[in-house]
This record gives sequence, structure tokens and C-alpha cells, in this order.
Amino acid sequence: MHRTIFDTPVVNTVLRVISISFLKATGWKLVGELPPEGRKSVLIAAPHTSNWDLPYMLMVGFAMGLNIYWMGKVQIFRFPFGGLMRWLGGIPVQRENANNLVAASAEALKSASGPVQLVVPPEGTRSKVRYWKTGFYYIAMGAQVPIVMSFLDYGNKVSGLGPMFEPTGDIEADMVRIKAFYAPFKGKNPDQF
Repeated sequence: MHRTIFDTPVVNTVLRVISISFLKATGWKLVGELPPEGRKSVLIAAPHTSNWDLPYMLMVGFAMGLNIYWMGKVQIFRFPFGGLMRWLGGIPVQRENANNLVAASAEALKSASGPVQLVVPPEGTRSKVRYWKTGFYYIAMGAQVPIVMSFLDYGNKVSGLGPMFEPTGDIEADMVRIKAFYAPFKGKNPDQF
């Protein structure tokens, strides 16, 4: 995994203080914590309905002391912002051409020497979708790491980490349980979730 802002000394500490202060000043509450067995994990990023989800997710990551990497469409990694997006933990994804992204992501998680939380939006887009993509599930299975159900609930201004979920291999049953957890949350644009 490449070096990010989350493992850059001093900058990380300053941004943690700024993030905690901003979230508190704007009325956001953080809940949950990353259990030790979630040191390497896949974080579900839902609901994902707005461009504002990224800055809030980064602030929550700093405030909770996480070491996150996130997947984003390749277009946001173009010049002049590509280097910045990667430093913020971004991994470019070309949606039209997956190129075995699941296997590569699972292998990167397995081989990482330190803590890594890979954030994956199951909707794959900010637009309303009928079905969630299952890549996050198969990345967790391939890397043999748990799934942590992270969330941004704009309706109640609550964000954080929900329960840890161990994939059973029965994806249909597991997806029902995962989606049930997210049912009460409201995205910034709730009609898109």
C-alpha cells in the first residue's frame, strides 16, 4: 500500500485535531471503535449519496485514528489532483474495466505490514442503484479479514463504526443482514439511497 496522509507524522496529528474540532462544532457525533481484530479490515462506506461523503469520511478516519484507503473512480485521479487523491488514501478504479480488482485488493490487504482499513462503497456510485456491488464482500473473503460496517448518517449527524461482520460465504443471507443494518441511515441525498 502506498504512503498516505494517515501515516504522515505531524500532518496526521494536526488533521486529527482539526477533524475532531470541526465535527464537534458542526454537531456530528462519532460512535463505535475499531476492535483489535479489525486492524486489517474492509469498511463498507454507506450510504454514499454525495461528493461530501469523501471529506466527511476522511475527517471521521482522522478522528477515529484509522489508516484508511478508499476506492474512487479514475476520473478524480487525473491531473492536477491525482497525487493529492492518492496521498489522501485514494485508489483509482476504472469501473468499465475491473482488471481483477477484487483479487488485487485482497492480496494488498493480506501483504500489508501494518494496519489497513480499505473503504469500499457498495453502491459503486453516488446515484441511486437497485443492487449493491459485492466486491467489498469478496475482498474481505479473499483477504480473510472482517467487514466493519461504517456509516455516515446525515439525518442524525452520527457517523462511526458499527458492528464487525465475518462473511460466512452465504452471500445472499449475509447481504440481507448487512443491508438491514444500513436501512435506518440517511445519506446527504436520502432519495438516492
